[in-house]
Amino acid sequence: MKILISEYIPESGINRMRKIAEVEYNPDLWRNKQELINKIIDADALVVRNQTIVDQEILDAGKKLKVIGRLGVGLDNINLLAAKQRNVKIVSAKNANSVSVAEYVMAVILTASRSIIQAGEDVKKGNWNRKLFTGNEIYGKTLGLIGTGEIGHRLAKRAIAFGMKVIGYDPYIREFDYPFSETGITKVELAEVLKESDFVSIHVPLTNETRNLLSTKEFNLMKKNAIIINTSRGGIVDESALFKAVESGQIAGAYLDVLENEPVEKDYFLLNSSKITVTPHIAGLTEESQERITNIISDEIMKVLEGKESLFLVSSDF
Repeated sequence: MKILISEYIPESGINRMRKIAEVEYNPDLWRNKQELINKIIDADALVVRNQTIVDQEILDAGKKLKVIGRLGVGLDNINLLAAKQRNVKIVSAKNANSVSVAEYVMAVILTASRSIIQAGEDVKKGNWNRKLFTGNEIYGKTLGLIGTGEIGHRLAKRAIAFGMKVIGYDPYIREFDYPFSETGITKVELAEVLKESDFVSIHVPLTNETRNLLSTKEFNLMKKNAIIINTSRGGIVDESALFKAVESGQIAGAYLDVLENEPVEKDYFLLNSSKITVTPHIAGLTEESQERITNIISDEIMKVLEGKESLFLVSSDF
């Protein structure tokens, strides 16, 4: 059997999969679609992150393909229906990077509230500007969640520990489900999340329903001191409308770990705003989470190829 890996994976995962199959590893293969098509012809499994676009053409070429392993949780780069029609199973590392993403958001909230790095750099210049770097407490502030799944729930626990109030919008979670009944999130509608929150953190997948979920109308509902944090998927936030809202002072700023088109070009207009911080899709990228994700996907791909059951199969109910 052959396993094709088109994006970065730690060496430990490659070694695990080599126990049962030939492994071809090219972390830049996702950049060359034609080469990927040529390589996938004799592959039994394909391992991807979020950069490899697994469309119908790729799946048509993978005549032997039995399983796709997604090193992460987002699935918008995989044509799920085409995979289902070809009986290609998909395994994802569900929840494996949830802690990393939750900690990233907390780091953003603290960074936005206390300019510690900037203050340190200013002291190195010979200054002592205590008034300039007077920040804000996050105690008593409101964190609004759009999506209260695994990441939202873990983030809420950490925010509540800091004394924050947490409210959340999620039409798929009921009042008696865990995030609302036990975690301490107050269930509200989207408009209330936007109106009441000092920080709005997004935790939903990119679908037709969520594309441009936050645009001019939504930004106009928000506090002028509000910060948007998106660690979910690009395309959920209307980037042009966000830029206008931030630059006009309608909202205070944004921290974006995901963009509609990645990687971003150095002249991309969002980078021209001092109030918008863009990071290179690293919220879930920690040494610990990558080890968990690698081990899960390696093991689950091997299970599928050996005809065993996997608990990490993506549901085919679509």
